[in-house]
Amino acid sequence: MALKEYQGAIVMEIDGQEVEIESLDVTEKTGRKLVKTMNKTGRPAGYAKGVAEIDIKVSAVIPASGDIDWAAIAGAKISVYPVGGGQRTSYLDCFTLEVGKKWKVDGEAMQDLTMAALRKVNE
Repeated sequence: MALKEYQGAIVMEIDGQEVEIESLDVTEKTGRKLVKTMNKTGRPAGYAKGVAEIDIKVSAVIPASGDIDWAAIAGAKISVYPVGGGQRTSYLDCFTLEVGKKWKVDGEAMQDLTMAALRKVNE
């Protein structure tokens, strides 16, 4: 059996500036909705198309100085690619919905960000 390589750590850039992050979660919602009808089979009839959404959740470290004004981000391009190079995925027209900060006794200060994007492209 041949040894397989899998994706590992990624690099995240916002408008070309590399950002130090701990984790990145991207959720793409299709917008489809289940259509329930009253019929003799007792099953849904199908689905209806809706509006797709892209949700981005980021946990980033808080630097001692020079932090990004996360709450002010609107219309940004977020690019993600594997550390060793490879396929880039960019999320366009990104904007921040929520910014939260947290401090722990044993660890670095973190901020949790909730963002949204209007489009996704593979570059």
